[in-house]
This record gives sequence, structure tokens and C-alpha cells, in this order.
Amino acid sequence: MEALRIILKQSSANYRKAGTVDNKMTYPLPIPSTVIGALHNICGYTDYHSMDISIQGKFTSLSKRVYTDYCFLNSALDDRGNLVKVVDPDTFSGAFVKVASAKKSQGNSFKDRITIQVHNEELLQEYCNLKEKSKEIEELKNSEYKKKLEEFKLLKKEITDKKKKEDKKSETFKQLSEEEKKVKLEEEKYKEDFKKFEYESYTKPYSYFQNLVTSLKNYEILNDIFLILHIKANKQTLKDIEENIYNLQSLGRSEDFVEVVECKMVELQEFSRNIRVSKFSMYLKNEDVSDKKIIPLAVDQDHQAGGTKYYLDKNYKLEKNRRIFKKVPVIYSNFIGAKNSSENVKLDYLEILSQDKKQEILVNFL
Repeated sequence: MEALRIILKQSSANYRKAGTVDNKMTYPLPIPSTVIGALHNICGYTDYHSMDISIQGKFTSLSKRVYTDYCFLNSALDDRGNLVKVVDPDTFSGAFVKVASAKKSQGNSFKDRITIQVHNEELLQEYCNLKEKSKEIEELKNSEYKKKLEEFKLLKKEITDKKKKEDKKSETFKQLSEEEKKVKLEEEKYKEDFKKFEYESYTKPYSYFQNLVTSLKNYEILNDIFLILHIKANKQTLKDIEENIYNLQSLGRSEDFVEVVECKMVELQEFSRNIRVSKFSMYLKNEDVSDKKIIPLAVDQDHQAGGTKYYLDKNYKLEKNRRIFKKVPVIYSNFIGAKNSSENVKLDYLEILSQDKKQEILVNFL
């Protein structure tokens, strides 16, 4: 069987486990969807090209890295976090100017300047003016605006009562209908004008002010990573990947840069003898493990055959603009054996640097 073998190195990476927040945990190896997505991206594919992959490798250590997490609240609150003014509230841009910070967990007020640290006096004054404008608009709503709507309501009722007394075919009825239509249009215009006034004078400028909450969180980081990927797909897809492999800049996070050590077509071998490998850890297809086509081996008498079971994303389809991922059950193990080759289990030989011999590695496609 022919496959494309890709060997990569990374100084560090985080292959993030979905759902981990305060401590962004990592898988020990990149998951299928991460690899498939990266390969599709470098080839410029916009639709899914079917492929199966084998993922194995090693890392020297796992460490934690502390970082500051920035979170914008859904609305600007007057008493907590950091008051900031963003560059554009309608985009995902993270650019902002810090206005003031609350000093306590409660009892603060940016508007009344209670237990806060001011960072930008001019912007804080703008914020306070907008809060006052909000009160003015609310007072207008409860007085002048409310009174005007009541006038429209009474006028429409008066016209309706007159219409009831007239023949629908009469000229007077037609005149009243026109008058009613005119009143309704005036009412709608008044509402629209007030809404526009509120938006321009308060809603829009106030939307630039937001609350930013910061907290310390952790990344799990794998260090000194060595990866071996085998790709099984049609010839054209493999050719596209081979031609574009040096466009691959990162794997995991955008800052997790990669070095492409090798990318070449290899002929995977059939075998019918016991193969035992422990050099690299790998994801094993759960179905092949259940059928004993590939086996996580015992490390010693106290540690029997086994591994860590994961349900990993492989590829997805769009349903109502949502990504629905296909999950692949796998066993992660670092001591593996097989007695015979099969459709998904093959043998490859990896050249050992600075030596004339080759190292056997098992390949298990997911």
C-alpha cells in the first residue's frame, strides 16, 4: 500500500482538549481533525477530501504556562472589572483603551467614581456624560414622549368613532380614512425620530464602552515534539499535500510552529510475524484493538495491556451552519504490537539518522 509519510518537529504545542477552560489541557498527540484541517488548509481545499491518517510521535516533557485571559462581558456594568472603550464594538477586534478599574469585588461605581482607579479621565467623563444622557432619555420617555403617544392614540380613537357614524361609501368616510392614515404616518415618524435620537445620542456611543474581566489561566504545553504522520487518500490528494507541505506553518495553536523534516511517498509493507514497538506513542483505532489486529502491550507484569481511550474529532459536515463532527474512538498507547498486517495495520521502516539501519514502526490508520 502506498501512503504519504510526513515527519514533523515542534519545539512546543498545545493540542487543546475541547471543554477545558481554566486549565487548557492538551492531547498527547494532535487529533485527526487538527491534522486533516491543517492539510486541507495548505492545499486550499474548501470541501472535504476523504483521507485516513495514522498519528504517532513523542514529546520530552509537559509543562504549564500561565497567561492572562481577557473576557468581555455582554453589557457594560457600572461596578465591576475594567471599564474600557473598544475600537469597534461590531467586530471581533480586541483593541481597546482602558478607562478605569474597580478596586473591590462590589460596591464600586464608575459613574459616581466610588473605589475606582482612573486611567483615562477624558474617556471616563465621556462615559459619565452618557450615563446622564441615559437618565435624560428615560425621563423624556416617561413625560414628553409618553404624552405625545397618548395624543396620537386619542386622535386615532376620535377619528375611528367618527368613521363608525358614516357610510363607508360616503365622501366624509373617505376623508376620515385619509386623515387616519396621515395620523398613523405621523405617529410612526415620531417614533422613528425618537428611536434615531436615542441611538445616535446614547445607544451607539455607549456601545463602545464595555467591561473587561481578566483572570490567570493555564496552558498545558508539550515540549520537544516529534511526529510521524501517514496519510492514505487518492493519488491527487496525496500529490496536492506533497506539493504544498512547506506551506504548513503550525499545528495546534497558530503560534505552535512546525518544522517539516520529511515528506515523501512510501510503500507500506504487509507482515505475518510478531512486531513489537515502543519508540513512539500512537493513536490506535478502537475497532482494530477490539479485533486484536493491533494490541496495546503490557509494559511489565504489574501493568497489563491497555491505554487511554479518547473519542476524537475526525471530519465534520455542516448542518444548519453548524459543524457536526464525526467522532473516532481510539486507544492511546506507547507500547504496541501486532501479529499480522490488515487493512488498517501496516509496517513501515524509518531511517535512523547517522546509521545505516532502519527502525520498524507500525502504522494504524484512523
